[in-house]
Parts: sequence; structure tokens; C-alpha cells
Amino acid sequence: MGRLFGTDGVRGVAGKDLTRDLAYRLGRTAVAVLGRHGATQPPTFVVGRDTRESGAWLEDALTDGILGAGGDVLLAGIEPTPAIAFMTVELEASSGVVISASHNPPADNGIKFFSREGMKLPDHLEDEIEADLSREDPRATARGRVSGIPGGGERYIRHLEAAADARLDGMKIVVDCANGAASAVAPEVLRRLGAEVVAINAEPDGRNINVGCGALHPDVVAAEVLRLGADAGVTHDGDADRALFADAEGAVIDGDQVLAATALAMHERGTLKRDVVVGTVMSNLGLVNSMRDAGIELVQVQVGDRYVLEEMERRGAMLGGEQSGHVIFREHATTGDGLLTAVRFLSLAAANGVSVGELARAMRRYPQVLINVPVSGRDASVDAASVEQAIALAETALGERGRVLVRPSGTEPLIRVMVESETEADSQLHAEAVADAVRIALG
Repeated sequence: MGRLFGTDGVRGVAGKDLTRDLAYRLGRTAVAVLGRHGATQPPTFVVGRDTRESGAWLEDALTDGILGAGGDVLLAGIEPTPAIAFMTVELEASSGVVISASHNPPADNGIKFFSREGMKLPDHLEDEIEADLSREDPRATARGRVSGIPGGGERYIRHLEAAADARLDGMKIVVDCANGAASAVAPEVLRRLGAEVVAINAEPDGRNINVGCGALHPDVVAAEVLRLGADAGVTHDGDADRALFADAEGAVIDGDQVLAATALAMHERGTLKRDVVVGTVMSNLGLVNSMRDAGIELVQVQVGDRYVLEEMERRGAMLGGEQSGHVIFREHATTGDGLLTAVRFLSLAAANGVSVGELARAMRRYPQVLINVPVSGRDASVDAASVEQAIALAETALGERGRVLVRPSGTEPLIRVMVESETEADSQLHAEAVADAVRIALG
């Protein structure tokens, strides 16, 4: 059996992989583990969720586990993941817990924990929770208490407003909320900053989160921007920890382009601490080249915004992120925050009197093809000689003009094959060849 915790907490099909019992035991065990590591007594947990229909009963089970072990619970309700991280720090809680499967389909759900500093728990604490799950139910001397968080969402909105470089007056912005946790708050923040906002996919029913919309389908917001003649579009995933954009011409702007534009602006202002930016092994070659040409060090780590943040903390970096749209502005946040990214990127354009499309030209994006190969389990890997040979052939053909990356997903049962090169045709050709080798090796 593989590790229960993936790169973004515990995930699986709700009711099958992620059951009431598991949610209860995760809550119960987290109280004991965090208590051993200096949490205040009784430990207090800020608990929030996205819009999936399974979220309510998972919240009940998790809360019951925490309360039964003597912990207190502050229920935030439906809020973006980064809002829970923010509230955890603001309220000086012992931990934050988010019930969400982010960009995954509606049937999935997940549970992830934040430390009292608002950062995802390190691997060793997750391992400790996992190791203790089967232990006898600890008996608390007194059952914990549960309460709400009056004004918690408003405090988060004000925090986002304060992070803007400029107001957005005169801008028409389409925001795709993925029928998720951003549905209420994302349009509200942009309107308060002065933008004319058209919200789409902002009517969650528990079963439509991420379905044909949101950050996995940026073409949806891009098409709406073109149809309405808007200045820009922004699209979030189900828990709103990522953001992608569309310019007025309908071109999609990814996280690497946001990083490039923001890093160059901070570098020019002298606010890019140590002139270092943290990306991942998936970062586009265009970002690598843009940072090199500007004299900015780009450090690349494994995929996962938790690993980006860990490296940022080690380096004292102020900016990091992923191509997928997880961007961390360390001055303002402790995790990837799609709403904060939208505020920062859109207000950067407004402050400089340019369009988001002009900002995106901070780097030349190399054509990149990503093929997902389904596998039987999340921990599957491919070490076959035939796959290594296919990778070597592709790398030889591409030379220094491209690269190949094959890795297991940290959140889904997939092997991801990525190829980028100077042309779309070359990227597609070599990605398909390597993906075919992976499929054959998997049988």
C-alpha cells in the first residue's frame, strides 16, 4: 500500500477511498499529533471546504473526530483554500483543514492540513498522522467545542484588496469560478477594486464543480472574453488556489507567464529579494530563458506548490509558482492563492497602463505538449528499459532545443509525459512516442 498523503493531502473518490471513518480518524489523529508538536491546548482547527456535495458529510465526520479528541473547531464554511490558510494565521489557530479535491472531478474529495503558520504540513507530520491512524481512539477528558467565524470571509477579502498595486477602474473582466469555492468571493473582490465583472460558472450545485469549466478549461473564459469584448479573463479551479488568465485576443496566459511578468516588475523595483524565483521541473523553457536574461536565478523543484514554498523559505525568496497557476506571493500569503494572483497580475497591468497580453510577453513560451497516461494506482511508476530508450531517443532528437519529462502525478493515478521544443509539431511527435512506450510498458 502506498503513502496515504499525496502532494496535496489525502484524496480519492468520496465514500469509497475517502470515507466518513477515514475523515473521522484523520481529525482525531491530527489532534494527538499536533498536540505532541507544541499545539496550544486544546488545539483549535479552522475547517473549510469547497462546493462538492460530499463536503458537508466529510466536514461532519472530520469535526466529530477533532471534537472527540478534545480539539476545538472553527467552521469557516465554503471558502477558498488560501482563505483557510489566511484565517488559520489570523485567528492564531493550531491548524487549518480544507476539505477539497481542488481541480479533480466532483466525485472526488480530499482533506489537507495547514500548520499554524498557514503552510501545508511537512511530510514528516503527515507521515506521523498516517502512522497513528489505526491506533486506539484516544479518550479526551472533555469534548471540544465548535463555533463559526463571524466576519472571516470579509477579513480575507480586505486582505486581498490591500494587496492590489492599483485599482481596476475601467477594466471589464470575465471570471470563471469553476462552480467552486471562488463563486462568491472572486467576483466580489474584483468589483470592490472597481472592475466591471462578468462571473461565469458561479452557480455551484455540489455536482458541477470543475465540470467543463475553470482552470482545466481556460478556453472557456478565453471564448467569453472574445464574445464580450472584455479586457481580460481569469479562471480558477475548484478550491481557488490557482489562476490562469486570458487576454483581450483570447490567448491563454499561464502561471509561468505570470511569474515572468511579476518577477521582472519586482526586479525593476528592487523588491525581488535576492533576485531569485522558485519554479518547478515543469517550468517552461521560456521562463528559464527570460529569468536568465534578466539576471534572475530560477530554482526548479519537484511539482507541487508545497515544495515551491519550502524552497522559497530556504532561499528567502518572495516569488514562486507553477505553470498550472499556483503562484505564491510570499509578502502576502503562505500558499498558492488564485484570487491573490488575479489581484496582483491584473493590478500590475493597471498600474503600468498596459494590457495583460502585453505583460505576458515578458517571456516567449515554448510549445509544450502534456499527455496523461492512466495507471492502476497513484504510486505507479515506469522504469522499463523501453521507456528509457524512448526518452533517450526524444532527447537526442531535440538536443538543447527542447526537453522531455516523465513523472507520476502526485494527486491522480496518472503518468504525465511532457515534451517541449521550438515547434508544436516536434513536441507532439515526441510526446506521443514516449507516451506510447509508457502505455506498452504498463501493459
